[in-house]
Amino acid sequence: MTTTVTHDPPPGGPDRPGRPLIVTEDAVLLDDLLRLCAAAGATPEVHHGPPERRGDWEAAPLVLVGDDAVRRVRGTARRRGVVLVGRDQDDSGVWRRAVEIGADHVLVLPDGEQWLVDRIADVAEGVGRPALTVGVIGGRGGAGASTLACALAVSAAREGLRTLLVDADPLGGGLDVLLGGETAQGLRWPAFAASRGRVGGGALEESLPALHALRVLSWDRGDCVAVPPQAVRAVLAAARRRGGAVVVDLPRRVDEGVGEALAQLDVGVLVVPAELRAVAAAARVASAVGMVLRDLRVAVRGPYAPGLDDREVARLLGLPLVGEVPVESGLRRPGEGRTPPGGAARGPLARFCTAFWERALIEAGAS
Repeated sequence: MTTTVTHDPPPGGPDRPGRPLIVTEDAVLLDDLLRLCAAAGATPEVHHGPPERRGDWEAAPLVLVGDDAVRRVRGTARRRGVVLVGRDQDDSGVWRRAVEIGADHVLVLPDGEQWLVDRIADVAEGVGRPALTVGVIGGRGGAGASTLACALAVSAAREGLRTLLVDADPLGGGLDVLLGGETAQGLRWPAFAASRGRVGGGALEESLPALHALRVLSWDRGDCVAVPPQAVRAVLAAARRRGGAVVVDLPRRVDEGVGEALAQLDVGVLVVPAELRAVAAAARVASAVGMVLRDLRVAVRGPYAPGLDDREVARLLGLPLVGEVPVESGLRRPGEGRTPPGGAARGPLARFCTAFWERALIEAGAS
């Protein structure tokens, strides 16, 4: 069992990992907390009371106070990131003691073990603001969603953001191919099919192919064409914890795995060619996606059918307009040494993507 008393983030931020502080004299409880720290990949500091060295109490990113140690820490400075840990689920006095020491959470073992492992792992990874996560989906087949997804990721990396491009379409042929990296060393989706619970963000990033200053999670050319929804959830959650930008190339169908991806998006971009049949198809896609994703916008591709422009397409779909996706010649073809989508910094597609990120980051900062 774990209950929130308040909900402020602990001290620290991105790229500032720290050591959790454990305060207890209960040998059995200490063994459990050390075990959970080991499972989360963290090495804690252990004290029987408040640390004697000035500032250590305030500086620790997470403080785990055993129920036996409440009296000893009662006079310490109030701070965020304090968890009161006990064992007796029938002890109603634990709430009063949590208030006395200003604890954010009350946790009773063993029920709250997974929650605590996740919280300690956040500390070990130095988790801060989650990545701005953008999904791209085609309004119809051949709309150019994969090209735009790659261009957005390449542009984000060029702007200095930690960037991960996720290929969520197992039948799309592989985004690594579109980026010219089908032979690049690193793991593909089938390697994560058995993932459950928590995946380490740093380990995920380091395991993936590095292409054009970003990391790519794509499909291989094997027979595996699906991973369980739990694996999709775990992998995308790990990617988001690293901060920066995550771009997800989505298929047009919405199954359980795609639903897990949609649930973690901040913004969705529906790419729609400016023709009536494409608009009709995109309306059905938007209806399905909109059941999960609240912020869905439309990006329109020419040439335009008579009577259509980008604003009219957006009006027909009832979606906010991102803009017109420009056509860029000379994109990479498999086996050729050309620049990837969005790779030409002064090209029209790169300018479109840079403007998109500027607006999205401003909106994210204001939310």
